Amino acid sequence: MAGRSLRAARHHLSPLLSLGARRPSSTAAQQRSTGDECGPEDPRDEPRHPLSERTLELKASKLEEQVRDLTERYRKALADSENVRRRTQKFVEDAKLFGIQSFCKDLVEVADILEKTTESAAREAEPSDPKPTLKKICEGLSLIEAKLQSVFAKHGLQKMSPVGGKYDPYDHEIVCHVPAEGMQPGTVALVTQDGYKLHGRTIRHAHVGVAVESQE
Repeated sequence: MAGRSLRAARHHLSPLLSLGARRPSSTAAQQRSTGDECGPEDPRDEPRHPLSERTLELKASKLEEQVRDLTERYRKALADSENVRRRTQKFVEDAKLFGIQSFCKDLVEVADILEKTTESAAREAEPSDPKPTLKKICEGLSLIEAKLQSVFAKHGLQKMSPVGGKYDPYDHEIVCHVPAEGMQPGTVALVTQDGYKLHGRTIRHAHVGVAVESQE
């Protein structure tokens, strides 16, 4: 009876005894845990040495110098671009204003012929002349001449009026000298061929006679 009771007790306690044998002791676990915590540190977790303050100042100074240099280059590029734009705009404006310069030079020669013809017809058409046809032609030529000069002025082409003014080599070409009678020496006394300007630019010099002191 007692033997059966002992075997039954062992049978019930055997699972608990085997579980206790497999479970590690708390002391060993604590030792292993402590050992893990005290192990060598990961080298990746080590703090890096920060850059020195002097090195940072040098880098900042170099960057500021680069910024100043780039800013100066940018300003120069803007100035050059603006100059190119202004020159291009001036070239376009001049092309618009003076593109008809050659055409105007040819027209003023026509104006010369018309003016001489009108003057010749006016001399022939005396007030007492009984021929009304010549008088009408003369009047018509005068109207055409006036209209032509009006068209010239509309497009910036103007005839010079240098008589009595100071001689200017940029506008006048001397063809003769005349005695200065009642005029200051060096002034224009007469015009043998009219000069013209297109928007203030001389396209044909006036042929003039300049007054000089008479030598006795």
